[in-house]
Amino acid sequence: MAAFPSRIYVPNSASNTVDVIDPATNAIVDHFDVGAEPQHVVPSYDLKTLYVASDLGNSLTPIDPATGAHGAPIHVDDPYNLYFTPDGRYAVVVAERLARLDFRDPHTLALVTSLPVACSGIDHMDFSADGTYLVASCEFSGEMLKVALDGPNGPAVVGALRLAAPAKPQDVKLSPDGSVFYIADMDANGVWELDGAQFSVIGFLPTGLGAHGLYVSRDSKDLYVSNRGEGSVSVVDLAARAVRVKWQIAGGGSPDMGGVSADGTVLWLSGRSNSEVYAIDTATGELRARIPVGEGPHGLCVYPQPGRFSLGHTGVFR
Repeated sequence: MAAFPSRIYVPNSASNTVDVIDPATNAIVDHFDVGAEPQHVVPSYDLKTLYVASDLGNSLTPIDPATGAHGAPIHVDDPYNLYFTPDGRYAVVVAERLARLDFRDPHTLALVTSLPVACSGIDHMDFSADGTYLVASCEFSGEMLKVALDGPNGPAVVGALRLAAPAKPQDVKLSPDGSVFYIADMDANGVWELDGAQFSVIGFLPTGLGAHGLYVSRDSKDLYVSNRGEGSVSVVDLAARAVRVKWQIAGGGSPDMGGVSADGTVLWLSGRSNSEVYAIDTATGELRARIPVGEGPHGLCVYPQPGRFSLGHTGVFR
């Protein structure tokens, strides 16, 4: 990956396009059409391909991150999001509209098995440290699901947990030490702390209106929480399990999803309701750049990144 050019890949959900930003100049260097309602740009397990997940278009559009070339769309049912199990056995297509998780071959994307879920709005997840289960959010029913990956009959739902109302859970992120799952909640305006083994809530951190995306700092000490409803980012000290500072975006905005630069100095976030992308200095919280993009930018991907393999989403690596 060292030879890949550094780029920010931005899916514009409302304009059905992708904008590609060169972070050295903050200029858009490519722009192309994709399937209807692209939601996230996802690195493949082997790090060699990026996929633009277009749920209404029922397609994954591959991008070669070495050259920037984009290929023909691959038909996949309702790919709202895309993940990969830590052992590399499955690609997990989150079919939110169809209320199921589709477990596919990570190379060919052929369907292996499909797991229906009883909750509404399944959309984000992360995996346990030992890779035996995943925890997923169901935003419309205010629930969390626990799915065992190696059951006797394949992947199976082994737990369901309803969060205290009001609840609209979004992004899910395992702490770097593997002890706590953090869940951003847009209606609760903060972050739930979940014990994955016991599958129970162990805490809650108020962060700000519309808490949405979760990103770990390069040194693994902080968790950045994008508060979409108030144009801010809360920084959680992971050792103390407490918010230590909040950064307001100068001029306002709607920070949504993104990632941290390879050197850890910049937090890149899409401005979901403002057709823009934010580059935020992780040392000071100051806004370095505000870049106009297409309409409804969502799960942007900062690439390449350090890591041996990808667990998917906008870039979760191990």
